Amino acid sequence: MAKYEVTKTLDVMGEVCPVPDVETKRALKKMKPGEILEVLIDYAMSAERIPETVKNMGHEVLEVVESAPSEWKIYIKVK
Repeated sequence: MAKYEVTKTLDVMGEVCPVPDVETKRALKKMKPGEILEVLIDYAMSAERIPETVKNMGHEVLEVVESAPSEWKIYIKVK
């Protein structure tokens, strides 16, 4: 049912800045090009900041989905 073939899921629910951003960067560094990272967050600021951060790192943000009120899933393709 998943739209993407997720390689790794990073669950940073309940965490606030800078934890989700830092953990996302750390996870991406360990991944190979073409792999997909799914980031689960419930902190609105991170929903805006993480896509910007990963684009600046050169990765592709496939989608940011609001999966529930104040909960998001960010799909990132490693470049």
